[in-house]
Amino acid sequence: MLVPMVVERSSTGERAFDIYSLLLKERLIILGSEVNSDSANLIIAQLLFLDREDHERPIHMYIQSPGGDVYAGLAIYDAIQQVSAPVSTTAVGLTASFGTVVLTSGTRTMRYALPNATIHMHQPHGGTQGQVTDIMIRSNEFQRLKDRLVQIFVDHTGQERDIILRDLDRDVYFSAQQAQEYGLIDAVLDNRARKPALNGNGRQPNIAFSASAAGGCASATKARPDSRAFSPHRRPRG
Repeated sequence: MLVPMVVERSSTGERAFDIYSLLLKERLIILGSEVNSDSANLIIAQLLFLDREDHERPIHMYIQSPGGDVYAGLAIYDAIQQVSAPVSTTAVGLTASFGTVVLTSGTRTMRYALPNATIHMHQPHGGTQGQVTDIMIRSNEFQRLKDRLVQIFVDHTGQERDIILRDLDRDVYFSAQQAQEYGLIDAVLDNRARKPALNGNGRQPNIAFSASAAGGCASATKARPDSRAFSPHRRPRG
């Protein structure tokens, strides 16, 4: 993937950054790919770095992801919960499966979606084969992960457990407005408006995306929900 370079001009001269380094400098993180060990490690490293730099200024995460590995996703979830800095999350394009778990795990009142975002959720899925005992062990692990994800949605949406269980039984898609009503996010961002100033000093960040600009930055990876059928020994996915 071609990564654009950006020149930043200041009174001391010019510096060239790749676009993601410049965004990180402004406390902006992009989850624009499948959730796996590599993307999770990168997101966690950025969260820890920004939290060390300033544990009071918000971190802004833009999400366009088809989901992916449940274990890697839970690692991102735990990191968001552990850092002291508030974490603002914004759905861009399609946020699906475990991408939706990351979206709803942001700091309450700071979870957003752009007007044309689609939010998708379903229960984890995977497959196994082998001896009956091994299959039972894997089945129990899938159930444990499902129970954990259900509880996460209960905790972050305010919905009753029975409602979450019912809705996770099959793929469900939300518009941005429906996601707000469900409790997955707190507000839908207006295309014509910028986010409120959240950088701790009453000013907009140097790079403050309007809704349309944010969509452009986060769309490097074309996201699609992971709806593949079971396959032998696949890690649980969400």
